[in-house]
Amino acid sequence: MCHNGGSARTSGGSVAADKELVVIAAQKKGCKLGRIRLQRVPDATGKSLEDAIQKNIEPGSIVQTDAWQGYNGIGKLGYIHEVISPVPDVGINLLPKVHLVASLLKRWLLGTYQGAVRPIHLDYYLDEYTFRFNRRRSHSRGKLFYRLLQQATEPLTIKEFHSRKSCSGAIYD
Repeated sequence: MCHNGGSARTSGGSVAADKELVVIAAQKKGCKLGRIRLQRVPDATGKSLEDAIQKNIEPGSIVQTDAWQGYNGIGKLGYIHEVISPVPDVGINLLPKVHLVASLLKRWLLGTYQGAVRPIHLDYYLDEYTFRFNRRRSHSRGKLFYRLLQQATEPLTIKEFHSRKSCSGAIYD
């Protein structure tokens, strides 16, 4: 469920200073990987992890995790919590869908941004990757563009639209 780029978590839930902690929620569709959600969190404490889970996963869903203590309270939030391993250690193939998404995300960031990923922009990169990944099998490019515009723009009333026009009629910020 949670990935930190390879550094070990401390007992307080913090990570190395040069790493960012990202919660990865990967939907299982039989043997295949469904949709994903990615969210940066400040630490691996129960509060941070629970907030990310509530924001990204529908209540009543089965949430599989390792035995990290930060996940202990999610059963009380309306989720079915399954601990895959009794040891709070990431390990090989513990959560293969999550590890696959982490690997693909890292490869995409390195290939697209040539290692120039800055923490200030990470949330935007995670949103872009999630959007692309969740639409990877879409056959309708027009609908893809439409959905991108929908998510990139905020709805305006006519009054708000006219107040944003410059003298030339172009909208500006």
